[in-house]
Amino acid sequence: MAFTVCFAVWTIFSIIGVKIKQELGLSETQFGLLVATPVLTGSVSRIFLGVWTDQVGGRLMLPLQMLITSISVWLLASVHTYTVFLMAALGLGLAGGSFIIGIAYVSRFFEAEKQGTALGIFGAGNVGAAVTNFAAPFLVLAYGWEDTARIYAVVLIIMAVAFYLFAPTDPVRKMQKETGAKPVSALKQLEPLKNMQVWRFATYYFFVFGGFVAFASFLPRYYVGAYGVALTSAGLFAGMYSLPGSIFRALGGWMSDVWGARHVMYLTFGVSLVLLFIMSYPETTYIVEGIPHEDGTPNMIEFSFGIPLYVFVFLTVVLGFMMSLGKAAVYKHIPVYFPHNVGAVGGLVGMIGGLGGFVLPIAFGILLDTFQVWSVVFMLMFVLVAVSLIWMHLAIRAMDRKNHPELTKNTHLSDVPH
Repeated sequence: MAFTVCFAVWTIFSIIGVKIKQELGLSETQFGLLVATPVLTGSVSRIFLGVWTDQVGGRLMLPLQMLITSISVWLLASVHTYTVFLMAALGLGLAGGSFIIGIAYVSRFFEAEKQGTALGIFGAGNVGAAVTNFAAPFLVLAYGWEDTARIYAVVLIIMAVAFYLFAPTDPVRKMQKETGAKPVSALKQLEPLKNMQVWRFATYYFFVFGGFVAFASFLPRYYVGAYGVALTSAGLFAGMYSLPGSIFRALGGWMSDVWGARHVMYLTFGVSLVLLFIMSYPETTYIVEGIPHEDGTPNMIEFSFGIPLYVFVFLTVVLGFMMSLGKAAVYKHIPVYFPHNVGAVGGLVGMIGGLGGFVLPIAFGILLDTFQVWSVVFMLMFVLVAVSLIWMHLAIRAMDRKNHPELTKNTHLSDVPH
């Protein structure tokens, strides 16, 4: 529940940002930067929030992070210039750091066989993006974007107090208090970051989470601009993407526990590649020279091709579903490979993934301003997924050859390892 509230706050600019863009007359690049700025803070903060959570426990860190964030959200309502909006967005972005606090906290309650499912259930708090996309447009219409921000700040404070009062102390922190044992030093916790495997996981997360955050923020603007729908409808359609991209994370965790995270990642990247290829196709008009008329005049046949709104919405729903499975699969690896460094390793993976949510909206804005083609955004994401899939497959093949040298000379096996 706490993560859901934090994630709803983290993506608030996807809705109120559209109003701010209209009021300030922002370009697509400026709007992309505004939407992405909270993601920057939420991403960079994860690395040290994860380390601190491993040391002092999530029961203290999460309420503290929420209370600090609520101040920036409340002050957002009194801002009037673009520069100060960016500064306020930096403070608001701390809400995104709640993810790694929760991962480090929740993982301590469960053994490895159940951590994929448990962390998937926690990660379903990504549904906060759908909450914002569904509810915020109506709050903006009823109260204005300023009071919408104040309402979010109050909800954040209430949730912080409730969490501190009702959440239990995690087993590791409880043991430390009872025995007087000191937590592992921050430097020791950061040692696994030397492992290339950690950075490979982070690259996967750049798409499945960073891309999710980027699309959750960008799609309302896309629907308004590309299809000319009202903001409330745009928020509804974007929410239809965010909802499966959140709630099925628990399913992804269960699938990773049962089938293995590797298979889930292959499924995620493969299906996403097909979906993004279709979504990349621009609205196009063709002129074909047909059979000349009987009088000899040219017969020019013109027809258009584009993705209808209902088809595009369906494609985003499926894409969100696949990304939710991938998010859970990535984090299934961490407590299994690095059980004593979940905060530090998870923090780095979350930071890189979160940076995707910062870099991609800016890249979207630059590409749109440069090429003036809406679908260029999905072309970029297609390339990103293709690179990730190829790297993952090559890395897995290399590991299999290392663990089973006899496979090196066997050319008759399937390309997909079991």
